[in-house]
Amino acid sequence: MIKTEDYFNRQIQLWGEETQASLESKKIAIIGSGGLGCSLAMALGTSGIGQIDMVDFDTVGLHNIHRQVAFTLKDENRLKAEVVVELMRSKNPFIEANAYIMDFETFSKRENRYDLILDATDNLQTRYDIDKYAREQKTPWIYASVEEYNGQVCFFDEASFGVFNLSDHKPGGITAPIVMLIASLQANLALRYLAGLSVVKDKLYYLYFNNEGELITQKFGMPK
Repeated sequence: MIKTEDYFNRQIQLWGEETQASLESKKIAIIGSGGLGCSLAMALGTSGIGQIDMVDFDTVGLHNIHRQVAFTLKDENRLKAEVVVELMRSKNPFIEANAYIMDFETFSKRENRYDLILDATDNLQTRYDIDKYAREQKTPWIYASVEEYNGQVCFFDEASFGVFNLSDHKPGGITAPIVMLIASLQANLALRYLAGLSVVKDKLYYLYFNNEGELITQKFGMPK
């Protein structure tokens, strides 16, 4: 029988048994099971968070697999959320993981309650809807987006997402490592918050590689 103190040994060394145990009561929703959602699920699905719900209605396409790290060639045409949930359950015997095969509008009408919501979508309209939903639920959420060699992350608490201009802009292409990098930053903010550690809220982190290949990080305070 697997014991929590053995499975989460390195995290317990980091912050102690009490903090690790506190994660068991936490519930989060990850909206989207694509590139960001896959990486978030792999980073957080084995952290000790008690419940993770994946929301996505899409299926795995061949062009997804190179950057959506939860999927293999055998998963083509399967429902993304179901594959990701299956993976989390196979890696962590202590998690409750659920797949909601629906769009966010439908999901938002359910009476679920969460400690944190993570955006892993790829369009601004859905992010506006997540922001509205989070405010109504009085729940913080973490925004993220990626394109080409850059990405951005923000822990939204009191700031307004309305500063972003609504458009139908489509990414010009995406490298697989930047997806994992941005999701990792997102996951670290989430885990620190859920573990009761300090996090900077309402500040946008913008990361990109310049023409010389140097990683640049910029920070912007978000208006409230």
